[in-house]
Amino acid sequence: QVQLVESGGGLVQAGGSLRLSCAASGRIFSVYYMGWFRQAPGKEREFVAALVWSGGSTYYADRVKGRFTISRDTAKNTLYLQMNSLKPEDTAVYYCAAKRTAYSAWSRSYDYWGQGTQVTVSS
Repeated sequence: QVQLVESGGGLVQAGGSLRLSCAASGRIFSVYYMGWFRQAPGKEREFVAALVWSGGSTYYADRVKGRFTISRDTAKNTLYLQMNSLKPEDTAVYYCAAKRTAYSAWSRSYDYWGQGTQVTVSS
């Protein structure tokens, strides 16, 4: 099993920045992808960004490309999401997720999920 705990959410002004963290524990060696999803009120959970845990590849949703950066610190078993130029449409609960297989970085078929952290962008 893999346990994931997000932190770093909060309230920011439009145009501001925020950095989310996801601390992972357990069978990290079994993980292929780690990524971020978000869910706004009245909408389905959507893909934000992901990376191959061993390194080399990153993936971004079109809505965040150029503004968000995903990274990881393998020594700390921690995943990060640096969010810049935030917009009100970025307001959502952000979830960290981990996936065992390499089938798809974008689908919601991840095996492990964190509890979520609220990000609110005001105008």
